[in-house]
Amino acid sequence: MKVEVKLHGLDEIMKTLRELPAELASTRGGPVRTALRKAAVVIQKQELANLQAVTATATAEERLSTGFLAKNVVVSRGKAPRGTKGERFLVRVRRKTYPGRQGVTTLQTAQLLEYGSSQQPAEPWIRPAVQSRGREAIETFERELAGAVDRAVRKLAKQNGVK
Repeated sequence: MKVEVKLHGLDEIMKTLRELPAELASTRGGPVRTALRKAAVVIQKQELANLQAVTATATAEERLSTGFLAKNVVVSRGKAPRGTKGERFLVRVRRKTYPGRQGVTTLQTAQLLEYGSSQQPAEPWIRPAVQSRGREAIETFERELAGAVDRAVRKLAKQNGVK
């Protein structure tokens, strides 16, 4: 299960980033990494809220199952797409086997809820999170990146004696 968001129209920020010193675009990710992570957390929080809403009428055993699932909805750093440079963060379900339930994983539970089966209707909780908070995540990314670049520029200017 994968949802990919591509940002366009950030030409001014990208131009500024290219002009900044290499420290800002280091292997540690610099401001881009931080901003992307904060944007991904916006989506993660909405997914968790949706998951809780979907399971509000669940039995105690089902809630225990989805509680374990909720603990495994994580934001993780991914590799850049082949042939490109850059940063990627994923909001994903970490694959864990349920304690005491041989062979049943969190991924299976997430897919069953999201897509349903022949015996259970779909109760989407991932796609609606992206649809409802995608714009907010992009705005978070823009705001955080611009703020981080401004802070870095001020710090470099101060180091160089410029006010």
